[in-house]
Amino acid sequence: MTETTQPGMQISCKELVEVVTDYLEGSLDDTLVAEIEAHLELCPGCDAYLQQMRTTIDELGHVPVDSLSEHAKADLMAAFRNFRPPRSTDT
Repeated sequence: MTETTQPGMQISCKELVEVVTDYLEGSLDDTLVAEIEAHLELCPGCDAYLQQMRTTIDELGHVPVDSLSEHAKADLMAAFRNFRPPRSTDT
């Protein structure tokens, strides 16, 4: 991370999506958490994605990975890999 980049702009939307589970589980270091939180304030799409993830977790609870079929695991991984948060039209 460079010193001259604005907080929240050092992580891309794609990178945020890749670490959102770790963020929600509280397993990231403080520097990355601060960057994610700054990004969420600047990016309505990622903020909405995070809220959707929280709602999904609240509604579904915990699904053990071992209980998923290989096909279901592959489908979920593809969905997360291909997720594109909506672009803000304000900028």
